[in-house]
Amino acid sequence: MADKENSVRVTRLGKKRAAPELPEQATRKRVALGEIPTKSNIPATVDLGFETKPKRGRRKAKKKAVTSTNVEAKSEDPHLCEPFESEMFEYLHNMEMEAKRRPLPDYIEKVQKDVTPTMRGILVDWLVEVAEEYKLLSDTLYLSISYIDRFLSVNALNRQRLQLLGVSSMLIASKYEEINPPKVGDFCYITDNTYSKKEVVKMEADILGYLKFEIGSPTIKTFLRKLIRIAQEDYKSPNLKLEFLCYYLSELTLLDYGCVKFLPSLVAASVIFVSRFTIRPKLHPWSLSLQHFSGYKPADLKECVLRIYDLQLSKRASSLGAVREKYKKHQVSILFNLPNALSCQQLSVKLVSGLNSGVSLEQFKCVSTLSSPPEIPNSFFEDVKES
Repeated sequence: MADKENSVRVTRLGKKRAAPELPEQATRKRVALGEIPTKSNIPATVDLGFETKPKRGRRKAKKKAVTSTNVEAKSEDPHLCEPFESEMFEYLHNMEMEAKRRPLPDYIEKVQKDVTPTMRGILVDWLVEVAEEYKLLSDTLYLSISYIDRFLSVNALNRQRLQLLGVSSMLIASKYEEINPPKVGDFCYITDNTYSKKEVVKMEADILGYLKFEIGSPTIKTFLRKLIRIAQEDYKSPNLKLEFLCYYLSELTLLDYGCVKFLPSLVAASVIFVSRFTIRPKLHPWSLSLQHFSGYKPADLKECVLRIYDLQLSKRASSLGAVREKYKKHQVSILFNLPNALSCQQLSVKLVSGLNSGVSLEQFKCVSTLSSPPEIPNSFFEDVKES
């Protein structure tokens, strides 16, 4: 009997000794898919500040979590940008220069016989309205215009089919960018059924065939998204007026056939230049940080800057008013003071119903009505000096 008790004790002791030797992985639980945040089509201009309440019984992590504030604080120095940020910008810059991703700068004069710059401007202006009607991302709009210009650089098109090219290009772009893209029938409806579904699908196939299904490409918005963060380094808090003005001017360039010849990164940098000058006309609109990150000096931007500035001041494009009207409207752009437990479904209900409880709505700051000095001083196109 005593031997039996001793053997039991030895067995228990052996289990205790063997327990620490078990691998830690065996005790860990898999992360539930439900804990992954769901993305939406709502454009977030800044961090929305969502926080998840810790579940009861869980211990707080000893290591301090990396927050967006920490990242922004480090990114104030261009040499301390987010990991691989500079390398990513350089990679995108090399990609945008590939011949297959660039339209001809004078394709209307060399290739097209029945399409004019005015017709192209009317088409783009209309597509801005279509994107607004279907609540599409601005990335979808930029990609659509890229497909149109690249397709027209090689294929002569009858003016009656120009609108068909526009909706088919937006159909492709929306499939690439949107979570719930409009259907073929929606694009037929928006043209008042001028084209059948069969015609839209046929044009879609023609565009994809020409692009060889390589539909991903860096656009003005791609570079602008990165440069805006650097441009706001001398502001104590995110400047929404500067951000919205950049978006407004960049969409104005889509209307202008003369901007087709510029690289998207050059247009994005020039938009930053003009926006900073508009808001602070007495300060130099460029900086060493922007120059280091973008690779452009003020002199490199001069031609594009002056063209964008002319678009901003000019009233000749008043007939193409979709972009200007868009940036006069009240839009949901930033959300503050959201309850921690507010789900995506509850948030969408609040936005649709227009309730302001716990939600602060911003507008586009009416940036399309901002006035600027009559001209940009030539001294601003000289090299930036260290302050």
